[in-house]
Amino acid sequence: MLNEYDYVEMFTNMMSEGFIVIDNNGIIQVYNNKAKDIFGILHNQQISHKSGQIENGDIVIIGDNAIGKDDGNLTSSSLRYIGVEDENIEKGDALIVVGVYGNKDIKPVYLYQKSKDITDTLKMNTSFLGVEIGVVVDFVNKIITIEVDSEKYTMTYINYIGHMVILDGQTKRMKFYQAQGYTAKGESVNEILEGKSYRAKGENSELLNVIGKNIFEIHKSGSTIKEFYEAGKGKNISYVNEFKEINGFPTICTLLPVNQGEKRLGAALKVEDISEIKRALKERDEALSNLEKMERKLDEEREIVEAFPNIIGESKEINYVKKLALKASKTNSTVLILGESGTGKNLLARAIHDNSSKKDKPFIHVNCGAIPENLLESELFGYEKGAFTGASNYGKKGFFELANGGTIFLDEIGEISPSLQVKLLQVLQDGSFYKVGGQEKVKVDLRIISATNKNLEEEMIEGRFREDLYYRINVFPIWVPPLRDRKEDIYLLVKSILPKICKKVGCKNKRISGESLNILLKHSWPGNVRELENILERAANLSEENTILSKHLTIRTKNKSEDLNDEILPLKKSTQKFEKRAIKKALEYYEGDKKKAMKALGIGKTTFYEKIKKYNINN
Repeated sequence: MLNEYDYVEMFTNMMSEGFIVIDNNGIIQVYNNKAKDIFGILHNQQISHKSGQIENGDIVIIGDNAIGKDDGNLTSSSLRYIGVEDENIEKGDALIVVGVYGNKDIKPVYLYQKSKDITDTLKMNTSFLGVEIGVVVDFVNKIITIEVDSEKYTMTYINYIGHMVILDGQTKRMKFYQAQGYTAKGESVNEILEGKSYRAKGENSELLNVIGKNIFEIHKSGSTIKEFYEAGKGKNISYVNEFKEINGFPTICTLLPVNQGEKRLGAALKVEDISEIKRALKERDEALSNLEKMERKLDEEREIVEAFPNIIGESKEINYVKKLALKASKTNSTVLILGESGTGKNLLARAIHDNSSKKDKPFIHVNCGAIPENLLESELFGYEKGAFTGASNYGKKGFFELANGGTIFLDEIGEISPSLQVKLLQVLQDGSFYKVGGQEKVKVDLRIISATNKNLEEEMIEGRFREDLYYRINVFPIWVPPLRDRKEDIYLLVKSILPKICKKVGCKNKRISGESLNILLKHSWPGNVRELENILERAANLSEENTILSKHLTIRTKNKSEDLNDEILPLKKSTQKFEKRAIKKALEYYEGDKKKAMKALGIGKTTFYEKIKKYNINN
């Protein structure tokens, strides 16, 4: 038959809140399972150890996010037990220490951070007396992890915590580790260091019996426990659903006196754990943050689509180009567009201008490779009347002057002669130049976008391109990938280009057969998008029906001897080609993880990043 206490225990254990009752002497009469769960008394420890106490020679490992806050009032003096004698360590500092209890001959290993200098994490890895030990205090996620020979002991916290692991000095095996509820059990870091016995942990260990104990034995001190005790003694204190902190746990508490007539029998405390609510709110905030990031990403993707309707493709490579181009359009920095002939560098330059603050100003496209060298200077900078034989009597404005306020696009900048590069450098440095035959400086305010299919670094080494000019134009580089590296865009390109070609040649709209599309996908495209346009135009002219068949595609395939010749490159170029392929392959294999890629390649960080920049590798 159930007695009166059994009924009370049964019904209070059914409550979803913690429930504690003390008598008028502060002795615990009721302490239900939910309260034990909140304060860690029912904590289910997975790793077992026997009861005992610390002994001389034991190895002590401590991770503390704020000394003296929730570790039994640990002080720098207490740390002398394990050989730490450092008066600079103060209350509130974060600390990691490994030392030997009661043996000053063995120097401890420790590090600490002042409370005002706290960073995201405090970490230490050490080999101490043959034991591999790692400790991480994670202030962001509020977790302290102590790892001993690959065995992890983790403690989460809300405000403050002192975490401890003790290893037997002889066997180097774990004999004690800190777990939730250490305050109630009287097993704080400081108490253990002062020699207090600790309880056993594990499946068969005895649970802490709190009934009949003084409330201060379980909850030490704190304003809420003091109020609870005083209410039990007879003081007129009560409240409903107030935020309180007990043993470092944030709670919502209701405190009520327990009376029999006029006599005060004790007090009851109902406790709701809001750490779970906090965690739920944190998860909600993280979800909202992720949602905002997704919305920003969608807005960016929408902006990219609207900004670059003429840059066709949805491959990872071309989307990265569009993303860079959008960023470039929002600045006035000099842009260098790199890529093979026929990749659409001129389209990209125009799109950057059209999306910039200068979109209503002139855009002047200059093909430096198409203008004879002896005329290029006068075309770029203009000339005064009578400057040379055949010069106009009125003089002439150059492209730079015509582009004033807007953008000048210097296509194939690698073709400019070294002598003309000096004059171009001056424009980039101070926005001024002299016309051919002129005596007065012309000032301009414009943005320069350059493009080339050459390797300007090699051109510098060979002395054909000035190093100072290269660094001036290479402020914001964008590499446009060849069509063979983004073949998944071919269908979209065909879909976009073919109707325009049909309109140009004056025929009805045509479609392309599946077999023809497969042939296009297998081609290596040395001429890139321009070659695709030419092939489609020829096919549109050859096709008499509404469908372009494989027989209408005039794609020249290479024979074996041509393939062989393609592979015979200068040794330097062959090495560079292999390096680039090896780095890209490593990055793809490790899904963009640069640390793993550089380790697999066996190269250092500096060399790795230099080569990524050199080969314009984007992952």
